[in-house]
Amino acid sequence: MNPPESDTGSDVRIVRTTSTYDCGGRCPIKLHVRDNQILRVEGDDAPEPHQLRTCLRCRAYKQYVHHPERFLYPQKRVGKRGEGKFKRISWDEAYDIFIRELDRIKGTYGNEAILLATGGGYLASLHNGGLAASRLLNQYGGYVTHYGNISSEGAVWASLTQYGSVMVGHSREDMMNSRLIILWGWDPARMISGTNTMHHLIRAREKGARIIAIDPRYHDTAATVAHEWIPIYPGTDTAVMVAMANVMIKENLHDRQFLDTYTTGFDAFADYVLGKEDGVDKTPAWAAEISGVDASVIERLAREYAATKPAALMDCQGPARSAMGEQYNRCASTLCAMTGNVGRPGGSAGGGLMGIPVGHMFRMSAIPPGKNPFELDGPNVKGTLDIRLRVKKRIHVNTLWDAILEGKDGGYPSDVKMMWSMCNNYVNQIGNSNKADQALKQLEFIAVSELFPTATARYADLIFPVTSAAERNDFTRPWPSGPYFTMVNQAIDPLGECKSDLEIASDLAERLGIEGFNPHSEEEWLKILFENNPEYTTHIDDYEAFRKKGVHRVDLPEPIVAFRDQIADPENNPFPTPSGKIEIYSRRAADLDNPACPPIPKYMPTAEDRFDSLAGQYPMQLITPHPRNRVHSELYLVPWLKETEEHRVWINTRDAKARGIEDRDEVLVYNDRGTVSLPAFLTERIMPGVVAIFEGSWYQPDEKGVDRGACANTLTRDDYSGGGACVMNTSLVEIQKA
Repeated sequence: MNPPESDTGSDVRIVRTTSTYDCGGRCPIKLHVRDNQILRVEGDDAPEPHQLRTCLRCRAYKQYVHHPERFLYPQKRVGKRGEGKFKRISWDEAYDIFIRELDRIKGTYGNEAILLATGGGYLASLHNGGLAASRLLNQYGGYVTHYGNISSEGAVWASLTQYGSVMVGHSREDMMNSRLIILWGWDPARMISGTNTMHHLIRAREKGARIIAIDPRYHDTAATVAHEWIPIYPGTDTAVMVAMANVMIKENLHDRQFLDTYTTGFDAFADYVLGKEDGVDKTPAWAAEISGVDASVIERLAREYAATKPAALMDCQGPARSAMGEQYNRCASTLCAMTGNVGRPGGSAGGGLMGIPVGHMFRMSAIPPGKNPFELDGPNVKGTLDIRLRVKKRIHVNTLWDAILEGKDGGYPSDVKMMWSMCNNYVNQIGNSNKADQALKQLEFIAVSELFPTATARYADLIFPVTSAAERNDFTRPWPSGPYFTMVNQAIDPLGECKSDLEIASDLAERLGIEGFNPHSEEEWLKILFENNPEYTTHIDDYEAFRKKGVHRVDLPEPIVAFRDQIADPENNPFPTPSGKIEIYSRRAADLDNPACPPIPKYMPTAEDRFDSLAGQYPMQLITPHPRNRVHSELYLVPWLKETEEHRVWINTRDAKARGIEDRDEVLVYNDRGTVSLPAFLTERIMPGVVAIFEGSWYQPDEKGVDRGACANTLTRDDYSGGGACVMNTSLVEIQKA
């Protein structure tokens, strides 16, 4: 399949394509190519207002694809596990080693000893992470894998519980209709939550919308567009939301008609808020003691949000990656209902995901009425379902290391002996990296499909070198907000001896005697995928024109508004929940009989929150935001991006002074799980009592066990909330001068 080209009158080709990073946007780019080398990257050239502005990550695409440390040939380990020392071998030898170990593990322990670890390192339709490998291992007899989206499991749980759908977002243009926008734990300037989100936020401010940012940090988005920053202690967001509800109820500011018409269970929530359930009146003064937000600020915020019509409460996934994850998103959705902003132009539904049903990566748009809001595997003694049973068949991603270390004795589904890892860097990106070191050293065999010598790849016995998106063809979409589709057009031939995951799985299938595994060419697969996907065919008439342009923008007659139809005509368009309404009280959650998943959203103390007794030893709360210059741990090696922002720990000047720390001092941040070393960044942009280390820097322990790469997850917990949220932002640490 030859990529579309434009004739420049020279030997330089221009290829319209995009990246496939696990990033909130999807930048259309033009790659200038000569002699199988990307010479430069050009951004989208569409006129206003259609232009999708290219971020700095895609601007550095050339350095990523042609980085000198890329794996270009199969390799096998020659040093100790974890040292990252490898020797080049042929593909024949690599396949022989893999199949020999695969057969040995299966013959000795059974298929349940084989773990397939996949992730979101690259997102597309055909070349999509572990899709081909999972098909291969299924036909080989099966395997064990994991569940739980690191970023959004809490938000998914909340949205499915409250609404029965994850399509809870509005298209970004709808912010032009908002009079008030509350950015709660949301920094789209860094996480690129939709390619043009910042553009629309700036336009909304220029049109007169008031913007409030609530976050422990005065982040880049707040510095750019916010009229007000409200600092808040991590993990206490739900307490402030509950107190806002308290003010609205007592002052009769809530939309009772909306609640009576479209929701169920509000009275049970009100009983909790007013203290009728437990004797604790959840007043602003109560929340102020918990959150650090002044009671007067909470009162003013509640009144302003209730009185301003329409208003968009944009709760994102930072606070959702915590031990309070799903409670935060459920409570945000409840406030949206209390103010009558659900299904309204300029409003919002909350729920954290912000997805729209056009050009979105999420597939799971609804659940059948009456079903629990997550895939579970069997009844408990009461005949209802328990979230803990989910791990009987699959492992929660943030307990992967315990599953390997403890196996069946620890209650996990099997004793894992080998791992095939691809499209992820889990040593770096899930909790407790030092435990990852222990777990992977225990396995008998590890194969890793990778582009770079990541923290995870260093533990491999065998490396399969894989292609970048510039070396293959595919479709891809943004995951939060669309509404557009992008084409991955191959710009260069595969570098070295790199192969796609599909090619590798197909070669292995042939050697294993699995017939008919891959009957089509890449071009044929893409046409089949296109023709059989109603989302593509509904919006795109001409496949070849789409491929040539590299992007298809959906021209909306009006902004997409989540649940517009349900609000306009509830009789004929019920919510996809058992009651057909927004479930502030969820019978499905109640049936779980799990105190960590109450039927109404609540604030609850958790392990390693600011009131944990452990705070006496580790008094600082750690948050791990998205970096500006990486997509999680991807792009870590790119020089241009490293120059844009040094990896440092944010600490308030007051906390630094108490510890004798000056700006740029080398410091140690530590807890019982590990120690990281990095320079300090003294700033008033983070509240006292909180430190921030941006996630994604590569784990690099020295001989003393100090992580010189300062991977944030050396310090985070390998656990999950009642609804499955990874608890990356619920960790206590201490910091001292090195």
